Parts: sequence; C-alpha cells; structure tokens
Amino acid sequence: MARKKKKRQLGDELLEDNRKALHDFEIIEEHEAGIVLEGSEVKSIRDGRISLKEAFCQFRKDELYLLQAHISEFPQAHARNHPPLRARKLLLHRRQLDTLFDAVKQQGLAIIPLAVYLKDRRIKLLIGLGRGKKVHDKRAAIKEREQKREMQRAIREQGR
Repeated sequence: MARKKKKRQLGDELLEDNRKALHDFEIIEEHEAGIVLEGSEVKSIRDGRISLKEAFCQFRKDELYLLQAHISEFPQAHARNHPPLRARKLLLHRRQLDTLFDAVKQQGLAIIPLAVYLKDRRIKLLIGLGRGKKVHDKRAAIKEREQKREMQRAIREQGR
C-alpha cells in the first residue's frame, strides 16, 4: 500500500497557492495573517481572482503590508471597485511582527506570501519567512524530486 504525502491543513478551502515561492525560497517558518480588504476584494478573492506570483511582503514603519498581489476587479461592483494592485495591510500580533522585523533586518530574510485560504469564513494569508535559493540549490531539489519519482515508479512496477 502506497503512503500518501501528508498535506498541510490550512483551513476550510484553499483559494490560491504560490508554488513558485516554494521553488525560489527555502521557507524557515510560517505564520498565518489576516488581511485588511474592501468588500469588492473579498468577493473577487472568493471567486478565485487572485494572483500571488509577483507578491511580496514589506514593512512600512512598523506595520507589514502585502504588495503586488493582483486581485482582479469585481464586475458587479462598478463604481465602488478597488485598485487591483493596492497595498494591503496584514494583521499579526505585535510579538510576531517584531520577530519578523528582526529576522528581515538582521538575517536578510524575506517575507513571502505562500497561500490564501478561507478559515471560519475569513480570508487568511499564509506567509513564510525564507531565504532565497541559489541556482544550484534549485537544480538539486529538482534532481531529488525526479529520483523519488523514479523510485516510486520502480516500486509500483515490481508490485505488478
């Protein structure tokens, strides 16, 4: 019997996943953050019209913001629509903000948005504190993944 890969339990429903970030960064720790959104943004995100590919998090003064996350306009909102690329404030406890701020300033780490999901009818953002991978690290990860795939394939063929 094949063992299934354990998936992380994020919430009720995954709305967007940033797989490119997992390829480009080595994630050290993860945090769950709330997002300050407008009404048309909430409806658009629930429709799945969000992209985290170019998004990143940055401190402005002593608050954390999500930048370059594209949330498409909601067609039914008309005049009360939101700008797609506006800066959105992230909601975290002060202690978490302080540890993230110290890690970014002292260790040169980056804060990357990893996923957007629903949790108890609220939209949450999973952010990761990570270090950028070098090209050879990315190649090694791809090679390791392909070797695992080949081993699984060989095991399945033996069982037949």
